[in-house]
Amino acid sequence: MIHHWGLSDTGAVRAQNQDSFYLKSLREDLLLAIVCDGMGGAKAGNVASSLAVTTAGNYLEGIVPDKLASHAAAKLCETCRIANQAVFQKACQEQECRGMGTTMVCALVHGSKVAILNVGDSRAYYISGEGITKVTRDHSVVEDLLQHGKITPEEARNHPKKNLITRCLGTEYEVDPDLYELKLKVGDRLLLCSDGLSNMLTDQEILYEVVHGGDGETCCQRMLDIALSRGAPDNVTAVLIEIA
Repeated sequence: MIHHWGLSDTGAVRAQNQDSFYLKSLREDLLLAIVCDGMGGAKAGNVASSLAVTTAGNYLEGIVPDKLASHAAAKLCETCRIANQAVFQKACQEQECRGMGTTMVCALVHGSKVAILNVGDSRAYYISGEGITKVTRDHSVVEDLLQHGKITPEEARNHPKKNLITRCLGTEYEVDPDLYELKLKVGDRLLLCSDGLSNMLTDQEILYEVVHGGDGETCCQRMLDIALSRGAPDNVTAVLIEIA
């Protein structure tokens, strides 16, 4: 069985929530989760994330569950392509949406396996009895600097270019996502989140809250509350999945 919870908040500064998330059991052993963080102005960012989530969710819901589970990675890649083109085409067609884009991180959990796809800096974390691991790699200027050893992890957390991403859905006709596949066991958890959460809490703080923060919904609310207590300059979204 797969348990799941999801919450999103506008944050302490923004007037509108431009994050969108999707969370649905397609059958008892098959779960789809998506988090998108839109950008491109007061209206367009919300349009981009909502369109990407809706397009991806509708496409995957239309696939026979057995086929979806057996071809999870390939179907996520196809979903990303379709969602990207939907956002790109709307940005080209409507003046007020020009330049909009969105991050995307999604997980397709099928039994004891999960396929994870990401574009941008929304993240997926794997949490087990052994600790916490950031599964995805941010597509951002700061991540590139970190990977090349030009800054330290401590410098990365407060870098002035922290919010500059190098890849997202909707700004080009094609996009190149990263794909990961993991095996899960009972008690393992996955967290999908926008950078509004990961910028406010360290990995160790996330680990503590997931392990000690109560049931899944309470845990998600506690993490959002911590982000809000620290000023939450961005929208905050957390989706938690547990293998039972």
